[in-house]
Amino acid sequence: MQSIHVHPVKALRGVSPRTAVVEPWGLAGDRRWTLIDDGGTVVTQRESPRLALAAAEPLAGGGIRLSAPGRQPLTVEVPEPSGTVLVDVFRTKVEAVPAAAAAHDWFSAYLGTGVRLVHMDDPAVRRPVAPKYARPGETVSFADGFPLLVTTAASLEALNSLLAEGPHAHEGPLPMNRFRPNLVVAGTEPWAEDDWARISVGDVVFRAAKPSARCVVTTTDQDTAARGREPLYTLARHRRRGGKVLFGLNLVPVTPGTVGVGDPVRVLERASDGARAGEGR
Repeated sequence: MQSIHVHPVKALRGVSPRTAVVEPWGLAGDRRWTLIDDGGTVVTQRESPRLALAAAEPLAGGGIRLSAPGRQPLTVEVPEPSGTVLVDVFRTKVEAVPAAAAAHDWFSAYLGTGVRLVHMDDPAVRRPVAPKYARPGETVSFADGFPLLVTTAASLEALNSLLAEGPHAHEGPLPMNRFRPNLVVAGTEPWAEDDWARISVGDVVFRAAKPSARCVVTTTDQDTAARGREPLYTLARHRRRGGKVLFGLNLVPVTPGTVGVGDPVRVLERASDGARAGEGR
C-alpha cells in the first residue's frame, strides 16, 4: 500500500495517515460531514471548485478543524443527534445532523452563498450502498456511492503518458489527488485493478463493486481550484466503457480491521473468473 487518504468533509482536502481503521461503511472518519445548500442538496467541487482549497483536519471524538484561504480556522464539534435534516446525495435521501451555526456561517462566507454543514451520526443505518451493486446491509457515508475508492500508481503513470501525447499535454502530468482516492496501490501493471474482484490489504478484505466513473471534479486543480480539460478528455478517448469514463475501483469492506502504508496488497479473486457479480465492463 503506497498511501491512505481520509477526507473528513466531502469535497474538502483531507489527511494522509499512515494507518486507518476500516469500518463497514469506509475508512473511519471519511466523509462523515458534508455541505448542503438551502434545499438540502449536497454541495461538492462539481458546483464549488473553491472547496478544493479548504481543508478539514480530524480531531479526537469525531470533530474537525477547518481552514481555508482568507478565513480564520474553526473547530467544529460533533453535534448532538437531537434533530436531523433530510439531505439529497445524488437523488438518495439521507438523514444528517446540522452542525453549530458558526460552521454554517464560516462556509457561507467562504463560498459567498448560503450553505450548511451536516454530520452523519450513524452510517450503519443512514445510507445504503448504490443499490445496483449493493449486498444486503451494506451502507456508506457521504461518499458518492461506495465506501472506498482504490487507485494504482501505475495506472496514473499510464494515463499521464497518454495525456502527454494529446492536445492538452500542457495540463499534465496530473497528481493522484485529482481522483481523491482512499487507497493508492503501487507495484502493479497499468490498469491491473480492472480485473480485481476481491483483494486484501494486510488482513482486511474488500470486494470490488464496480470501476469508478469519473466526473468534472477530476479536472479541478486541487492546489489552485482552476479547471481544465484533463483528465476527462484523455479518459474519454482511452477509458470509456458503457458511456462512462473510468479510473479507479470502488470497494466495499468484507472484513473490518486496520490498514497501513506498506501493507501487502493481494488479489484474491479476479473479475475475469466471474467473481464480480452483475458487473459488465
